[in-house]
Amino acid sequence: MLARVSTVAFEGTSVLDIDAQVQLASGMVTFAIVGLPDKAVAESRERVRAALHALGLALPARRITVNLSPADVLKEGSHFDVPVALGILAAMGVLPAEEMEHFMALGELALDGGLTPVAGVLPAAITARARGKGLICPAANGGEAVWAGEDVAVLAPPSLLALVNHFKGVQVLARPEPRVQESAGVPLDLADIKGQEVAKRALEVTAAGGHNLLMIGPPGAGKSMLAARLPGILPPLEPDEALDVSMIHSLAGLLEGGKLLRQRPFRDPHHSASLPALVGGGVRARPGEISLAHNGVLFLDELPEFQRPTLEALRQPLETGRVVVARANHHVTYPARVQLVAAMNPCRCGYAGDPAQGCGRAPRCVQDYQTRLSGPLLDRIDCHVEVPAVSPADLSLPPPRENSKAVAARIAKARAIQAARYGALAKQDGKTRGGPSLRVNAEADGEMLESVANPDAPGQALLREATDRLRLSARGYHRVLRVARTLADLEGQDAVRRVHIAEALSYRRLSFVK
Repeated sequence: MLARVSTVAFEGTSVLDIDAQVQLASGMVTFAIVGLPDKAVAESRERVRAALHALGLALPARRITVNLSPADVLKEGSHFDVPVALGILAAMGVLPAEEMEHFMALGELALDGGLTPVAGVLPAAITARARGKGLICPAANGGEAVWAGEDVAVLAPPSLLALVNHFKGVQVLARPEPRVQESAGVPLDLADIKGQEVAKRALEVTAAGGHNLLMIGPPGAGKSMLAARLPGILPPLEPDEALDVSMIHSLAGLLEGGKLLRQRPFRDPHHSASLPALVGGGVRARPGEISLAHNGVLFLDELPEFQRPTLEALRQPLETGRVVVARANHHVTYPARVQLVAAMNPCRCGYAGDPAQGCGRAPRCVQDYQTRLSGPLLDRIDCHVEVPAVSPADLSLPPPRENSKAVAARIAKARAIQAARYGALAKQDGKTRGGPSLRVNAEADGEMLESVANPDAPGQALLREATDRLRLSARGYHRVLRVARTLADLEGQDAVRRVHIAEALSYRRLSFVK
């Protein structure tokens, strides 16, 4: 007898349809899984055998062949346990085979018959909805599966026995409740930082427009403190953004308790992170830190301490908003539209340019340290700002009156202006100029950037002169326009004026200590 159960395989963010075919035939008693399975899939034979034994069933003394079709697609992961078990039960006549046709299934089996959580349930549920099917998944993943839509039938049993009883009508599995991840405690407040008004202003500007930021200053100046307070001033994720981010975390197995993410990701990998860890890759081509920070912030502290090839690998994702991991037999693509925030010291010892604690190896120490960063990488960072050491006078001042809540309100207002502007332009003449995901000024480019950020005559003259004197590249020229557009949005002004160009240029100038 032949039974079929639909399941999925993952290739980056793409979900591939897999047909699990189970045949019970006469002949030598064997249990074989074919269709290019990896080690985890091959080992499912023993987990399925133990789970059926926990139900009081034994594998039939027949030739059992499981084919995962299409056979030329690599099958990775333990989530094939449940579809294999359901196929065997349907072939044995324990479950109605016609019922299996209406569902996709994935999940890992424990030896006692329980269903343990697996990665990728949310994108699998969205695919099941597109195919007009329901989804069978572990109970721990049910909270994320129901976000695919109310019209998707989701069965999230705690065990294989509960699923069998449901199909037999002995018990009914209730639809799981959608779960949302709560914010972890009270966010850090900008009011905790004394002084550094220029750096705070730059942080607000970059948060409002989604721009990249590089902070340069001596140790203890507050660079990491400023970056840590960025999540507290960023607006929450929009519903479609939350779904995109949660799908990536689901594929990586990082969606805790199946709870949908609503806060923008903030990833801060250590400078010893490898290239696959940062941009993605490895044996199974998993998403890296830059993809896990999609629609959020990637903070790189001690930027020059990262390996040079690792930093250079960021250049393409920062420009295109996606990562392409190439392998010999396939390519995997992950989204990576992030706001890069980086911090560094002016030199290895950190005190170049400090009259009180001068660098003993200047200028060689400065040159050796700063040349670890290539020009093309720095050209992709919109704002460069110096974060000087905090003076004792600043430390003795009372806390600033303006807190993160006030700054976040201005940022939310500026982002609302940008979303309305680009939403209207996307509908203009029925065209999706810039794409449907365009929300902030940092993503505007080409014709759209020229139409929304064209400065007035004095501003254009200043920009032309500065471009010549500072030797700005074409990329640098456009990034100045983007920052200037954000500055105008923060003031609620329609036109980009000379003052906005001037402030944008002040952030663009490389402020390295020479």
